[in-house]
Amino acid sequence: MKKPLTKYYLLFVLMFSYLGVFSQEMLCTVQVSAPRVEGTDRRVFESLQTAVFEFINNRNWTNYAFQMEERIECSILITIDERVSVDEFRGKINLILRRPTYKTSYSTPLFNYVDNDFQFRYIEFQPLEYSESSFSSNLTSVLAFYINVFIGLDFDSFSLYGGTPFFESAQNILNVAQVSTYGGWKAYENSKNRYWLIENLLNPAYQPLRKFSYEYHRNGLDIMSEKAAEGRSHISRNLNLLKSVYDERPGLFLLQLMIEAKRDEFINLYSEGSATEKTNAINVLSEIDPANSAKYQGILRN
Repeated sequence: MKKPLTKYYLLFVLMFSYLGVFSQEMLCTVQVSAPRVEGTDRRVFESLQTAVFEFINNRNWTNYAFQMEERIECSILITIDERVSVDEFRGKINLILRRPTYKTSYSTPLFNYVDNDFQFRYIEFQPLEYSESSFSSNLTSVLAFYINVFIGLDFDSFSLYGGTPFFESAQNILNVAQVSTYGGWKAYENSKNRYWLIENLLNPAYQPLRKFSYEYHRNGLDIMSEKAAEGRSHISRNLNLLKSVYDERPGLFLLQLMIEAKRDEFINLYSEGSATEKTNAINVLSEIDPANSAKYQGILRN
């Protein structure tokens, strides 16, 4: 005979259920806009926004248990430029990833990229289906690809090369997508797309960029609330990791993305540095990002 449920057991079940609601990894804001599309019922875009939000935030993407405050912060803006047919849309997707810094309210940017090669099918109120082993929807494949990239970049910033399993998951999504006719997945299309992003992240030759991310965030920014000079000094000692990759591949996609995300932060960071740190930072950053060398000179004016 089964024992009746006690109030303590019920309380345990309720607590476990409550925690489970917040076990998902992502804390992602989603916006869908279609400023150029006229003569279309706007409800389809509202439906799409809700569907994308739920697809990202209500799914478990890893086997790790995340606390509420540990969820990965990101923003996704989908801009529809054209309604190709009743159920097909063409536009771009802006992807922004942020990471909190230890003992501060500041979130540092990890990734800020606009993917202009974004075309997909969607029907209003249609559930978003996704399979890791087959290509059924360009919309969900693109979203899943970038969410795995987001998680990988976040993990890389907390542990050295910790993001590798998630980059490999993104690579698997890319491999499955090779059967599709949609753009952005293939090496020959251009040198700055999803293919080359994941190639750069997993290429052993470019691991110094991932090492820099770890050293910059975990051993630099994360200690600056208590030891500002020590954190900045550690970052300065690791700037040459960026330069080593630049010397080998000046136009590397991943290096450009990292610089784009961090440029303003570099300037703010070194504006408080010593004269030696300022000079060294300006020399390195101006060399690897020559188009913005004038901006780095602004470090000296602070």
